[in-house]
Amino acid sequence: MSDAKSDPKTFFITGVSTGFGRALAEAALADGQKVVGTLRKEADRAEFEALKPGFAFGKLLDVTDTAAIAPVIAEVENGIGAIDVLVNNAGYGHEGLVEESTIDELRRQFEVNVFGPVAVIQAVLPYMRKRRAGHILNITSMGGLITLPGISFYHGSKFALEGISESLGKEVKSFGIHVTAIEPGGFRTDWAGRSMVRAERSIPDYDEIFEPLRQRRLERSGKQPGDPKKAAQVMLQLIASENPPTHLLLGRDAISLVREKLGLLKSEFDAWEQVSASTDFD
Repeated sequence: MSDAKSDPKTFFITGVSTGFGRALAEAALADGQKVVGTLRKEADRAEFEALKPGFAFGKLLDVTDTAAIAPVIAEVENGIGAIDVLVNNAGYGHEGLVEESTIDELRRQFEVNVFGPVAVIQAVLPYMRKRRAGHILNITSMGGLITLPGISFYHGSKFALEGISESLGKEVKSFGIHVTAIEPGGFRTDWAGRSMVRAERSIPDYDEIFEPLRQRRLERSGKQPGDPKKAAQVMLQLIASENPPTHLLLGRDAISLVREKLGLLKSEFDAWEQVSASTDFD
């Protein structure tokens, strides 16, 4: 990493009130970087800027207000500094069975977890492309690679962001822009607590499969194995790398569950290989 005191990077991080966004913002500030963070309340903005005056800059922004994003990015580029690192962190989890959840809930999940991040990327990319430099980190989840019952809308949004991230990385690689999907397992953030939107239950047939999962998720909130501060240090290390990965799992649970998923996929593909190949013209 370059000498942060003489050559600080400018980070733009969405959602710095809590969780990964806050942990990474604090770590970057401690490292001597400038951090522009988005928040939704004026009191939170003032508190954030007080963390390190002259280095911490708060911007009031809801990522679902896509028309407001480009002007905010322009303000940062013209008034604070060229954005070296974009971190799409803002998001939330929706817990609910497909049959019990509403289409409006699905739209909201994608508005925040997919459309918002893409709109921020679209606003930042012209500047990074012109400079032929930059790094985009999209905080997805191990839930963008594996699935569990009862959070299908969340999985759908994270699978979407995974695909967009991977394809985007191929589009901008020749411009010197890196794209990394960060895939955390269970971390002690507010994701399963106050940040989780929970659909109302209505169909008893699902009680046996779903209720134990909901209860376990509530009980584990605040007791997950992952440390957001350690994740923030890893992300700083990643950003300093000359050859960062396209995907980065965080946490032993993520490693274990994703490896299990890959093994199951391989077994299923192998078992049905002849059927799959039979659909080509001879």
